[in-house]
Order: sequence, then C-alpha cells, then structure tokens
Amino acid sequence: MDSKKLKILTSVLGASYRSNDEHLFSCPYCKHHKRKFSVNVAKGYYKCWICDTRGKNIYRVIRRFGNHHDKAAWREFTDAVDFNKLEDLFAEEVEEKQVLEMPENFVSLANKDIPPTGFAARNYLRKRGIDKKDIVWWKMGYCASGEYEGRIIIPSFDEEGDLSYFVSRSYDKRFYPKYKNPPVSKNVVFNDLFVDWSSDIILVEGVFDAITAGRNAVPILGSTLNQNSVLLRRIVKEDAGVYVALDPDAKMKELEIIKTLLDFDIEVWKVDIGDNEDVGTMKKEQFQKCLKNATLITPDNYLLLTLTMSL
Repeated sequence: MDSKKLKILTSVLGASYRSNDEHLFSCPYCKHHKRKFSVNVAKGYYKCWICDTRGKNIYRVIRRFGNHHDKAAWREFTDAVDFNKLEDLFAEEVEEKQVLEMPENFVSLANKDIPPTGFAARNYLRKRGIDKKDIVWWKMGYCASGEYEGRIIIPSFDEEGDLSYFVSRSYDKRFYPKYKNPPVSKNVVFNDLFVDWSSDIILVEGVFDAITAGRNAVPILGSTLNQNSVLLRRIVKEDAGVYVALDPDAKMKELEIIKTLLDFDIEVWKVDIGDNEDVGTMKKEQFQKCLKNATLITPDNYLLLTLTMSL
C-alpha cells in the first residue's frame, strides 16, 4: 500500500529520494530548490525543513496540490471518517434537524423576468456589487409583502437539500431592523449543500461577506466555533483547511476560532483585510488579493499572532 501511496505523492510532488523512513520532495509551499519536504508515507506526517510547514495528514497536501484523480486515488487507501465516532470529541449531542419553510411571499430574483415589485431589491443588490451570477448561486429572492416585506431573502440548504435557515436583510430604509431572521437556531452550516469540502473553506461573519469572499465561503452568522457547533463538527469531519476572514472589530473572537481549529489539528490561515470595515464592503478582486497573502497559523506562531492582534 505504501508503494501505491508513494506513486500518488510522486505524481503530485515530483521525484523524491529516500532518507531512512522518510521521502524527501521539493516543497510545494515554499518551492525551495532543494528537496527538503520530508514525508513519512506510512504515518502520513510531513514537514518542510525550510519553511517549517508541517502536518499529520499528508492528504491535505494532495488535496491542495493534486488533481481530481490524485485525490480520488488517495481516498481509496484511507478510511472514511465515521461522523458518529466524533461525538467523543464534543461536549453535547448535535441539535435535531429543524424544520423551516421559506417566507410565504418569497419571490425569486433569479428569474429572467421579475415583477416591478422586485426592481428596488435588484437595484439594492447591484449597488452592493452583487451580480446575476451571485443571485443565481445564492438563490436570492425578496418579499414585497407579509412578515418579511421590503427584505432580501438569502436561503441556506443543508447537505440533504432541505432549507436550514435564511437571512433577511432590508433593502428599503422604511423597514427596521436591518436584519430580521427566522426564530430558529443559527447552529447550521450555511449552504452546506453547495460547499466543496474537498477544498479549503473561508470563514466570514455574514452572508454578504460570503458573497464577496467566494463560492466556498461559509458565514458564521455572528456565532463562534465551540464544541456544540455543527460547523466545527463538519470541518473536523472533512479535515478541511480554513481561511479565517472576520471583521477587524472581532479580534478576540477570531483568535478564539483560530485556537479552536488548531486544537483539532486543522490547517488555518488568517486573512488580513486591512482597514476595510468587513469583507462585504470590499471588491471581490480586492479580497482575493488579501486571500493570496493570508498567513498560515501554526501552534508555534499563534502566540505571536495573539500579541500582534492585541496591540
């Protein structure tokens, strides 16, 4: 089996040479010209002796740098995670699935022709830099009457395709408060149905931040990640890499989330959005530049991050 795994690693990382129980490749992270990326194929551990990138699950490297065939081939040799066994890692049982329906007067904005009552809603989204592709992807709509009158509706679907939550944001200044969401638990993975768990995810505060951040962004809806969090369980189950891009005024919560992810041995990057109010106020291209410059956080540099963010 190890020889087959080595063949996949060679396909992803290139040629290597053996040193005791490890194989040395060129590092895909720092791209140093010497082969200093050490991999223990049997145990799955890896470490670069130049940039100090390290981990205990080499599949993370294959997921990041390999193609679809490489990832599929590797998964044949690894057992799927039994989600039920993860219960021992968390404090309490997961909440039961909640039943929710869309607002009675919901009208989709994804349709080619919308009634005149939707013009104001569509113009509001346009001013926020949200285009037709975003509207279709996020299944956006609005309500021109009823309990959610004058509000954009952005639904969330669980992995089975059932409605799990929705965000309601006023597009008409006459309607307060700005956000009026359903009286159900926010302990969900927003739009789990459309998250690609084989790729890294981006954690942001709200759904409009997620629209700017990209298709694999997940809003935490003002919550945090704790041992009762459905989102944390999902991240641990999938062993997904996480980019954290919260609002600048949420430094302490961001540090807590990063620490929680590190405690579960999750790869974490911190995205610095500079002086911007939040991700949702940025242009998409601007955020992507910040994303490319994200800092990989490890247990070794977490303390330094804590000191830096406390200044």
